[in-house]
Amino acid sequence: MNPAPPPSPLAEARPTDSGERLMLLDTLRGFALCGVFISNTFFWFSGRIFLPRAELEALFANGTVIDKALLPIVSMLVTGRFITIFSFLFGLGFAVQLGRAEARGASLTGLYARRLAVLFGIGMSHLVLIWYGDILSSYALLGGWLLLFRKREDRTVLWWALGLIFMGPILVALVHKMPQLLAATPEAAAALAKAEMERSAALRAEVLPTFQTGGWWAIVKAGLYFFRSEFLLAMGLNLPVVFGRFLLGYYAGRRRLFHDAEQNLAFFRRLFFWALGLGLVTSGVGAVLQQLFIRKILNPETLPTWVPFTMQPIRTMGEVAIAATYVSGITLLFHKAAWQKVLVLLAPVGRMALTNYLCQSILSVLVFNGFGLGLFGKVKPLMPVLYCLGVFSVQVVVSHLWLSRFRFGPAEWVWRSLTYGKAQPMRQETGPVQPALAP
Repeated sequence: MNPAPPPSPLAEARPTDSGERLMLLDTLRGFALCGVFISNTFFWFSGRIFLPRAELEALFANGTVIDKALLPIVSMLVTGRFITIFSFLFGLGFAVQLGRAEARGASLTGLYARRLAVLFGIGMSHLVLIWYGDILSSYALLGGWLLLFRKREDRTVLWWALGLIFMGPILVALVHKMPQLLAATPEAAAALAKAEMERSAALRAEVLPTFQTGGWWAIVKAGLYFFRSEFLLAMGLNLPVVFGRFLLGYYAGRRRLFHDAEQNLAFFRRLFFWALGLGLVTSGVGAVLQQLFIRKILNPETLPTWVPFTMQPIRTMGEVAIAATYVSGITLLFHKAAWQKVLVLLAPVGRMALTNYLCQSILSVLVFNGFGLGLFGKVKPLMPVLYCLGVFSVQVVVSHLWLSRFRFGPAEWVWRSLTYGKAQPMRQETGPVQPALAP
């Protein structure tokens, strides 16, 4: 018997066939993108996070009842929840790519490394030229570590995921609060906490006028200064949690929970009710504390040092539980014919997630920053939410129209072309559907 021929170059680097896509995952990705957009805009693009406390309180006090209710609602149901889904789907996507490569007898390592390198370049361009809050570059840096878990048992992957997600925040708080923990007296620890809060407030006050009135280049420099002075540390301390989310998604992909979702509906039902109950309790605790701080009933400067260590896992549990509620709920609804017709409208947005993410950043800096409409720090809470829903609705329509003619979004086409080292076919075929060249 003649030996089997070695895999062809096409088999080694064959992109995803359009028929192989999981519509449910594209739908979840589109849903997550909308929530990430709202969270980014509500706090960051709008400039609310940079306002001095007095101005921020006045902004909420002078708003409508809806304006006043939005902060706890967004904190409980949006912040940290949708980025958790997005990170989870990134890890799940790696499991999908790995499974397909193994089924073809191909190696994924080289292709995956090129894919992450290109994503890092796109992310750094986004960070430097558009918005300092980029997540693409950090995803690219962390993504390569998933290769270390390719041959590990499912149980090992799950334990690492849960350990990083729930123990990571405690270790982060330990590192961040180390100077206070080592202080000689409680008074000295409180003084250090106060000094850190004053430093952060002074930094934000320093860059606020530039974001409000500066030109593009001045805002780019201010953004990079803020990124280097404060944002980079916060983002770096959060990396263990992000990687834990990757691993949780990778575990779900290996277990084929979404590939075989119809056979796992009983699991998703249990997950929905348990996650909903746990999420409302833990997120509610966080919302209550937030209101106590806002109303000055509690002072963060005088809280015992152990409080952050207690609140970190509670906050993380709230984020993960609400995210699990969303994912399981959409999965259950997706398997009802009437709901699927509605939810599937989000799938093209998910297929063009990179393009839509970058477009959201470009449009938002034009709307809020000084070289655009100059609304930075000047809008009441409801406006950013309405703005995001409006923009996202347009993106749903545009994504449908674009993918009716083209295989990928523009940014996805650049990503794939650079990954494979040659321009990929862009237009949809009018005849039988050919394999869509996507990494």
